[in-house]
Amino acid sequence: MASRLGVVLALAAVVLLAAAGAAAGQSTPRPPNAQGPKPKPKPMKVKCTENRKENPYCFNRNMDCPANCPQSCYPDCNTCKPVCVCNTPGACGDPRFIGGDGNAFYFHGRRDADFCVVSDRDLHINAHFIGKSGHSGMSRDFTWIQAIAVLFDGHRLYLGARKTGTWDDAVEHLDITLDGEPVYLPADLIEGAKWTSSRVPELSVTRTKATNGVLVAVAGKFSVRANAVPITEEESRVHRYGVTADDCLAHLELAFKFDALTDDVHGVVGQTYRSDYVNHFDVRASMPTMGGGATFTTSSLFAADCSVARYGVSRGNDGAAVLSELAGVTCASGMDGKGVVCKK
Repeated sequence: MASRLGVVLALAAVVLLAAAGAAAGQSTPRPPNAQGPKPKPKPMKVKCTENRKENPYCFNRNMDCPANCPQSCYPDCNTCKPVCVCNTPGACGDPRFIGGDGNAFYFHGRRDADFCVVSDRDLHINAHFIGKSGHSGMSRDFTWIQAIAVLFDGHRLYLGARKTGTWDDAVEHLDITLDGEPVYLPADLIEGAKWTSSRVPELSVTRTKATNGVLVAVAGKFSVRANAVPITEEESRVHRYGVTADDCLAHLELAFKFDALTDDVHGVVGQTYRSDYVNHFDVRASMPTMGGGATFTTSSLFAADCSVARYGVSRGNDGAAVLSELAGVTCASGMDGKGVVCKK
C-alpha cells in the first residue's frame, strides 16, 4: 500500500512541476534533432533604379521577392512588380530553359561538356555543364550549368560559379573574366555596386545582391542576370542527387535579354527567337525535353564551332553564308572552363 502511495505522490509531483513551468512561460527544450525545419529566409527586397523620368511611380520603390523565389528576383520597372529570375527566358536547375517564345523545356546536355546556347552573327554564348551520375533506373546524368562564355565584338567574357564544398551565401562564389583578365567588382559588398570596362565602355557588371548575383550588360546587345546557387542538402535528399561534402554543385541561374538578334540566330535557346521557329514539344508532358545534343556541342567553352554556329558569319540575300570581318577572330582559350511562361 505504501509503495502505491509513493508512486501516486511522485506522479503528482511531476504534474505539478510541469504546470508550474507552463505558468512561468517555460517549455521543455526539444532535442537538437527535433527542432523542425529551418525557417524560410525572409524575402529579398528589390527596387527599380532605372530611368526615373520613365518610371516615376516605381522608381526607388521597395518590393519583396515572391514566395517561390525569395532570394532570386528582380524588379520589372514597367509593371512595378518583382519577377523571379527563373520565370524569364534563360536557364535554371537541371537545366530547365525558357525560350524566346515563352515555352519551357529541358535540355540536359552532358556533364563535363560545352554547348552553344545562343549563336548569332555578332554574339555567341556557350554553357559548361557539370553533373552527377543519375541514380538506378535513370538513362541520363543530372546536369547543371556551371559557367557561360560570351563572345562578342572579338571579346571573350567568362562568368562561372566556383566549385565549393560548404556553401556560405555571405561569401562570393562568382568568377568573372574579360579577355582572360579578372573582373574585380567593387570591394563593398552592396547591391548596385557597378564595374565598367575602360576597354569596352558599353560593358558593365552590376551587383544584384551583396554576393553571388550580377547583371552583365552590353548596351544595345544583351544582358544576362546570373545567380550562383548550391544544391542544398534537402534538394539532394529529395531528388537523390548525391551531393558530397567536398562539392555542393554550385551552378548558375540565368536570365537572358537580347536587343539585337538576327532572324538567323540558333543554339539551344537562340533558335526559339527565330520567326520561323516551330515548337514541337508535347505541352502535356511533365518534362518536355529537347534532344540533339550533338548539334549544339562545342569543342571547348570558348569555341564557336557547334554545327549551328553563326558567330562571325553573315548571310547574303540568297541565304548563302558570307564570312564577315569577325570570322578572323580567334575564340579559343587555354582556360578549362572548368532565366510559368513569358512572352517576347
